[in-house]
Amino acid sequence: MDLATLLIAIVAAAFAGWIDAVIGGGGLVLIPVLMSTTGMPAAAVLATNKVAAVTGTASAAITLARRVGIPRATWAFAVAAFAASAGGATAVALISDDIVRPAIIVLLLAVGAFVALRPQFGAGERTRTVTPARTILALAAAAAIGFYDGIFGPGTGMFLIMAFTAIFTQSFLESSAMAKVVNTATNLGALTVFIIGGYVHWPLALTLAVANVAGAQLGARTVLKGGSQLVRYALLGLVVVLCTKLLIDEFF
Repeated sequence: MDLATLLIAIVAAAFAGWIDAVIGGGGLVLIPVLMSTTGMPAAAVLATNKVAAVTGTASAAITLARRVGIPRATWAFAVAAFAASAGGATAVALISDDIVRPAIIVLLLAVGAFVALRPQFGAGERTRTVTPARTILALAAAAAIGFYDGIFGPGTGMFLIMAFTAIFTQSFLESSAMAKVVNTATNLGALTVFIIGGYVHWPLALTLAVANVAGAQLGARTVLKGGSQLVRYALLGLVVVLCTKLLIDEFF
């Protein structure tokens, strides 16, 4: 890889880290750049991207968890998501994108409409305690979203934020802190499968990981400064971007 290509990838990784920390979806930036500039096979691109995503998201998770605070049950959600993501990554060859993509488009449109029409959603502080029933519901949601991350991926952080906000009736900022911890676990689950398969291009992956962490730290501070309102706008923006990408993939 020449220097110019490496620099492009580093900038993309830093920007992806910022996006991941704010709302998620950094892979929409870094994966296309790696595919178009490195000449690596798709599996190697996805695996290398996961290394950067794990480190960056973990960095943002630590920053947000320290500043915002998370329920202890979040770690149980992370374990469930890790296992489900590994299962999804293992099963990816068995599930057709032709089935997944239309369903995700419909879900994204529903999420976007709900958030746009319910401005109070995600605006208040946590009003529900972490009861056993809600813990079980959140465990199921984390596992389902983790499996989705393993087989498909885009929007995982956004779906986690929506799930935690709905289940615990809390602010987007509180949900974002929880989502970063769980999203780190989903990335680790899928990455474990990629590592076992020998797909990671380690020299490039570690370089991009450093850039991703730098972007993620900036993104975490952006979230802390902007609060739930920023997360709300970022969520709506990501819905538009994801829907556009998926529609293009589906029909063009």
